[in-house]
Amino acid sequence: MTKAELVERVVLDIAHRELSKAAINEVVDAVFDNIAKAVRKDKRFTYPGFGTFSVRMRKARVGRNPQTGEEIKIKASKTVGFKPAPVLKESL
Repeated sequence: MTKAELVERVVLDIAHRELSKAAINEVVDAVFDNIAKAVRKDKRFTYPGFGTFSVRMRKARVGRNPQTGEEIKIKASKTVGFKPAPVLKESL
């Protein structure tokens, strides 16, 4: 699903509230911006019944350049992981 598809579905779900597509687009942007801020600040964001986004560390490792086959060193880095809530996981 793309952002545009998400906005369209939200528009359809709350059509009776007379919010414009532009307003819903702003709301979706604000929600995801605040989730990102929470992950950066608190290192996690939890939404009950959906799941938890958290900062995870990746270890340094050795990889390969796919064009030359040469070994390269990949630095340790941070990434965001997601763990689905049991309710979401069971519904799949």
